[in-house]
Amino acid sequence: MTTVSILGTGNMGPAIAGVVEKGGNAVQLLGREDADKAITGEIVVLAVPYPAVPEIVAQRGEQLAGKVIVDITNPLDFETFDSLTVPADSSAAAEIQAALPTSRVVKAFNTNFAATLASGQVGGQPTTVLIAGDDEGAKSRLAEVVAAGGLRAIDAGPLRRARELEAKAFLQITLAAADKISWTGGFGVHA
Repeated sequence: MTTVSILGTGNMGPAIAGVVEKGGNAVQLLGREDADKAITGEIVVLAVPYPAVPEIVAQRGEQLAGKVIVDITNPLDFETFDSLTVPADSSAAAEIQAALPTSRVVKAFNTNFAATLASGQVGGQPTTVLIAGDDEGAKSRLAEVVAAGGLRAIDAGPLRRARELEAKAFLQITLAAADKISWTGGFGVHA
């Protein structure tokens, strides 16, 4: 059994917790009010808005050392919803990896809406979680948790693919915010 600590209790944190628990794994769900509680998971999911990441790294950096860190953030400009806030040749995941050099950062869940994680479907197809990262063991471990929870996991390549995953999520979020697609839908992978 794997223990997954999830930092963030908004829509995504509980949805990911449901997937983890469905697969028979343990969950530690931590909100802002739990800043004094130690992280117990071998896998830690950052289910927070991207602007919250520097504070988490500053407060919990030592606890995150050596762990698999799952970055689900999308570095959107939340004021304009018109751009990403990281350099064009980088990603939020790459910046987190640089800030946590002894952790094994993977990008995942950022292209999924909470509703599709909870339902396990997108347009009648199984929900697919795309995973990018440089550590094969970290990607494999997360893929096992995802698959055990009834979802499909696809290795999207090295961590540098996080930029493309963030761009895909940016498009999906802006379409949903403009009521062009549903927040209960989104992009699916038909394989």
